[in-house]
Amino acid sequence: MSTNTKIRFTKMHGLGNDFVVIDAVRQSVDLTRGQAAFIADRHFGVGCDQILVVERPTQDGVDFRYRIFNADGGEVEQCGNGARCFVRFVLDQHLTDKREIRVETKCGVISPRLESNGEVTVDMGVPVFEPARIPFVVADDGNAADLIQPLDVAGIKVAITAVSMGNPHAVQVVADVDTAPVETQGPLIEKHPRFPARVNAGFMQVLDTHNIRLRVFERGAGETLACGTGACAAVVAGISRGLLASPVRVETHGGDLSIAWDGIGTSVFMTGPAVSVFESEIELPAR
Repeated sequence: MSTNTKIRFTKMHGLGNDFVVIDAVRQSVDLTRGQAAFIADRHFGVGCDQILVVERPTQDGVDFRYRIFNADGGEVEQCGNGARCFVRFVLDQHLTDKREIRVETKCGVISPRLESNGEVTVDMGVPVFEPARIPFVVADDGNAADLIQPLDVAGIKVAITAVSMGNPHAVQVVADVDTAPVETQGPLIEKHPRFPARVNAGFMQVLDTHNIRLRVFERGAGETLACGTGACAAVVAGISRGLLASPVRVETHGGDLSIAWDGIGTSVFMTGPAVSVFESEIELPAR
């Protein structure tokens, strides 16, 4: 981009997981990593957990292409709360009149749908447990088929379930999310060498078979008020381990999500709110 480039954007959030959403259909946008990080900066930019870019599709049979940049400027594969905001944005901006759309992402096609009550349901696809596809490196003496994997975190043995919801997650069960070591373990798990592409670290408290509390230290963003793919991953891990039964209410600091999953080989469905906050424009640096 050239110097003094201005772009229009909409600030949105899904349960406090906040986004800057950019229409790249009706304006020319080609963000560099530095520009994305500038936008996300809460002191010098707009401030957000992730930046969502709405583009024209590059394949047949889909309505839009969806690109996601974390607060550090790195591009990632998937964002569940962002997917809900995405469908609300394209409808509010009159980019489509469809209440259910098909959206191309780096990890495949998702299908968010605006419900009659204003909430959004997203088919998040089929979860992946195969270590090589997450990606996750199984310990030399480990078994790739085990749902519970040991992880050494600064000398502390942690039991995690590794799963991909289009992006990698490491979910551990804790007694109380309020006292869970999110701030200390989260950054170490995120950059653990057994997760070559880094990972989102989830801390799940099971209340009963249909209710959990969750905190997530997100890859490239730190702890957020809510994480859609993290909620899906936690529920999938809990159901797989016999701790939960679908549907599951996921309580986050930002509010509640409803997650439904019928088991191996089936899609995960996430339902929750999407809110527009304001629209404006910002002048970007050259790089």
